[in-house]
Parts: sequence; structure tokens; C-alpha cells
Amino acid sequence: VQLQASGGGLAQAGGSLRLSCVASGSILKISEMGWYRQAPRNERETVARMDNDGNIKYSDSLEGRFTISRDKDKNTLYLQMNSLKPEDTDVYNCNVRGRTNSGVPFNSWGQGTQVTVSS
Repeated sequence: VQLQASGGGLAQAGGSLRLSCVASGSILKISEMGWYRQAPRNERETVARMDNDGNIKYSDSLEGRFTISRDKDKNTLYLQMNSLKPEDTDVYNCNVRGRTNSGVPFNSWGQGTQVTVSS
């Protein structure tokens, strides 16, 4: 299963960006999808994740500024990022877990998309 992330770029503080992550391949079922980032202490932080039942968990540090959503028909995950802050600058990675059509579990990561927020 391959993931293609896009939508990162340069934004000013207070601006918005929308990230997308498309999952392709032999996918039977997706159990969980999420967005992660790694700066500043090189520890991976869960930005937001969603399970197949629609249960969502956000990082407490976001203060309600980001929204995760999913298009099941397109196997696409989104992250709407509003009221961006310079400290949101990071490489954002998407992750998808599930089972392939062969019943094999998978845990795939995208290539990451850079988000840079200027003050």
C-alpha cells in the first residue's frame, strides 16, 4: 500500500493549509489513518488520527486549530490546518493501517510534506 501526501508549503502565521494523503494499492480495509510530525525534539507527535468508526483524537497542543477528515470512497485523508503558527513548521507524515485484499495487515507511511509557517 502506497501513500502520497501533498498540500504542504509556505504559509504566514494565521493562515491555512490543507494536507491530503491518498492511499493506493490492494486495500481491503483501513482501520486507522493519521497525521504525525516530528519537530522540535525529534520525537514523533500524533497530530490527529481517525479510526474506521470515525473516532478522532487530536494532539492537545493544537487548541482546536486543525481538523482531520476522510473520504472513504477515495481512500484519502485530509488535514485542514487553520490559524497556523510558526511552531507548526514541520514535516507532516501520514500513516494508514489496515488489511490488504489478501488479508495481510499493513502499516504504511507517506513520504512527508513540509509545512513552513513564517511569522
